[in-house]
Amino acid sequence: MSSGYRFSLRQLSKANELVEITPSKTANASTGADALFCLLESGRKRSANRAIMHDLSYFREHLDVFAEMAKRRNITLDLDGFRALDKERRELITANEHRKAQRNKASDEIARLKKEKQSADALIAEMKQVSEQIKQADERIAELDVRQRDLLLTIPNVPHSSVPTGHRADANVEVRRWGTAPDFDFQPRPHWEVGERAGILDLPAATRVTGARFAVYKGWGARLERALANFFLDVHTREHGYTEILPPFLVNTASLMGAGQLPKFAADLFKVENTDFWLTPTSEVELHNLYRDETLAEEKLPIHVTAWTACFRSEAGAAGKDTRGILRQHQFQKVELFKFTRPEKSYEEHEALVRNAESILEKLGLHYRTVLLCSGDMGFASAKTYDIEVWLPSGKEFREISSCSNCEAFQARRAGIRFKPKAGGKSEFVHRRLMRSRAFNRSWG
Repeated sequence: MSSGYRFSLRQLSKANELVEITPSKTANASTGADALFCLLESGRKRSANRAIMHDLSYFREHLDVFAEMAKRRNITLDLDGFRALDKERRELITANEHRKAQRNKASDEIARLKKEKQSADALIAEMKQVSEQIKQADERIAELDVRQRDLLLTIPNVPHSSVPTGHRADANVEVRRWGTAPDFDFQPRPHWEVGERAGILDLPAATRVTGARFAVYKGWGARLERALANFFLDVHTREHGYTEILPPFLVNTASLMGAGQLPKFAADLFKVENTDFWLTPTSEVELHNLYRDETLAEEKLPIHVTAWTACFRSEAGAAGKDTRGILRQHQFQKVELFKFTRPEKSYEEHEALVRNAESILEKLGLHYRTVLLCSGDMGFASAKTYDIEVWLPSGKEFREISSCSNCEAFQARRAGIRFKPKAGGKSEFVHRRLMRSRAFNRSWG
């Protein structure tokens, strides 16, 4: 998964267009105006179009935490570039507010001079220059705001302290396993051979209808896919207390941004031409955005929801991987579990979600193991992830079938999902965790 990649001050400005950020020389500004700057910065945050995944003040004041995070995740962060950009931005804001105060004072003086029939031409000319400086500085600040926001959007979540440090999948830790591998007195065939011989899977027909990496399920194959979906939803709603959601399969850009799919994973998505609609890559997007930009009452938490959807992915980074059969498709169906909780219940709810996912496999009698991912193998938004891997007899190997992640407040901050404590006080971001139940076709293996 994510290993050895680099984040720098090269950010997406438009679709598939990269621009280089080169911080200019530091503006001449007062260095003793921290109190004024904090006040101004607070106002700018309130007027921001959308919250970012990391709080700017926390990020600025804890760069050592993010440097350590980068080591654990085996990535490179251009923190020196951030410091230069942030320094220029802060000094520009402070200096520009002083200019605005100077202009306001001069306006009063110009009014007084005119009232007294005295010439104000020199002061007016000087203020025209100041106004032009203010305009130029405001434009530069707006540019730096966008670049700083875009930079923070590329910074992944900080791993929880219980996550093992490692750079690759071989550093993941097996937590437990259930059942035993079935013993056959013959060599099990791969699922695509079994499905095609049984007449329940027609890959050539899917290629004619659409193209590669699609599947046509026939007869009992179609019924099996539908039965698995019903089984998952029935267990999770009747036994585990989730509320079933049937969302749209098209989502807008704001929803993908709020869930963290954009801008990082744009290449893996399908967009509907000349619209703001995208085919959903996972119902995580829809479930996460059910409460975007809302403040929930604490009494409503926890919220447990589940959804079945078709999912669509280009698999741009998976060329040549799992090309046989139905393990890695452009379209597949799956059930998602999703929780919104209070921070103090975050990891308790996470463990319960993992058990909900494991119980499905136990009811199906499938041999599986649960693995705690290391820091370098976790997803971008995750603070802690368990993968549940099922045994595939034909390949004599475990393959991931579910991924259960705790994202803490990482994406809730981005989507503006808060809750108001019933005891009063400042609202807080909810914590969210999810279970991605991989395509049902992996259960065929």
